[in-house]
Order: sequence, then structure tokens, then C-alpha cells
Amino acid sequence: MGMNVANPGSAIGEAIGASMEKALKVLLTDVADQYGCHYLTLGVRKTKAGKKAKKLLMSDNFGNEYDIDGVIANESMQPLILFESKYIRYKKHNRDKGSWVCTAHSAVRRRYHSIRSSIAILAGSWSKSSVALMQSHDINMFFIPFDFVCTLLANHGIQFIWGEKEKEKAFMAWKKFNELSEKDQDQLGQSMIQIIEDKLIQRIESILDDTIDREIEKVTLELVSNLGELKVYEFKSVDSAIDFLKNVDLDSVFVTKKSITLFESPPSFE
Repeated sequence: MGMNVANPGSAIGEAIGASMEKALKVLLTDVADQYGCHYLTLGVRKTKAGKKAKKLLMSDNFGNEYDIDGVIANESMQPLILFESKYIRYKKHNRDKGSWVCTAHSAVRRRYHSIRSSIAILAGSWSKSSVALMQSHDINMFFIPFDFVCTLLANHGIQFIWGEKEKEKAFMAWKKFNELSEKDQDQLGQSMIQIIEDKLIQRIESILDDTIDREIEKVTLELVSNLGELKVYEFKSVDSAIDFLKNVDLDSVFVTKKSITLFESPPSFE
């Protein structure tokens, strides 16, 4: 890795994330193999200019492509679980990252009906609002705390706590990280995921368990009027959804006295 970087704090952050992803690839490949599945992730191919990462791109129903970190697919290469792994140092950045995961995974899952779950491995500092956002999109989250990462780096003599403008401390941390052997960097990634490994494996195994009988858990109806209004309903059974559709009054669905307003009382624009 090069030492001449404009932002050493960002550089070491990317390197830590890469170490974590490498360790996750080993772990998830092993779990997938046990179930006769495949773990697919970013690849690397050689070019004349050097090595270049190949993206794992998945499309939605409209042809939009999303760069997904990893996927467990069955022997027929049908995707079953989507994975994202993110390391973020400052909470001010994670709203965008969390929103991207929600958008990408939701869009992809609408196209690939075989997908059973989404999993995000999140290291660093994550705000309650970002966590709540991802929870609302049915994403299973596993956390590796920032303090834990700091402790692991301190064991290698790397001071990882500094202010946003303390560039010299960031540069020293980046310098010492570069001095680590590849084995030590790999060990760092393995130590990072060790804190979540057992629960992560248990969750994946429950998702891949084909002995569970498939049944409809809920029915979601999305009604769109010719005026562009949208209303979503959820039902616990197919019969209750059908009964609703037979008797629905569109005029009472979209705009009623109980419709949500922007303000409790009209604002003053003076």
C-alpha cells in the first residue's frame, strides 16, 4: 500500500474494511459450502495496468445495477441471502451508507424472488437513526463497535483515536498499519468478525434451513390510483386481503379526514 495519500484517515479506514471483508469471505464461503451453496463476492482480475476489482452487479426490475458486497446462492445460482459489510468511523457519514443498503437490497429483492434475507455487518460508529432505517427494511444487522476496533489496533501499537483535523495522528496510524505484515492484517480482520461470528452463523443457518415448511406470513397490497396516490396495506392472510379488495372504496382510501398532513395547522409564510 502506498504511503503518499491525501487522506490517511480514509485510507486506513478502507484498509480495515478490506481486512474485515477478506475474513468474512473465508467464513461465509465455509458456511455456504456446508449447505451445498456458493458464496459470491468481489473478484480480482489482472490487467495490463495491474489488478482491478470486478464488481458483483445485480439489477432491479428496471435495469438499474447495484454493486453488492456478497451473495449466497444455491447450486442453481439463485440468490438466497444478500450481504453488505461496511466500516465507518464518523456517524455523519453513515446515513448515506445505510440509505444505500436499504435502496439497493429492496430493489434487488423485488426482482430476485428467491432471496430470503438481507444481512449487513456494520463496523465502526452507527447512529440510532441509521439503524432504525435499516431495521424498517428488514435488514439483519451485526455490529462490530468502534471501541473494539480501536482495542484491536492498539494491540498492534496503532493509535486509532484522533480528531477529524488531527491529520498527523491519522498519518502515523496509516504508517504503522502499512508496516503490518499481510498475516497480521488478516488476523485483524479475523479478530474483528470473531465478536459476531457465532450469532452470524446461527442466523445464516436458520435462513438456509430447507426443512421449514413454506407458508404465507403476510400479504402486502400496494394500491396506486390513476392520480398517482399510493397506499399500502398489510394483511395476515390471503382471504382477508381478498375480502378487502372486494369491498374497497377508493374515495375513502386515498384522501380522507384522517390522511396525514404536513402540519397540524397551516404554517405562516409571511
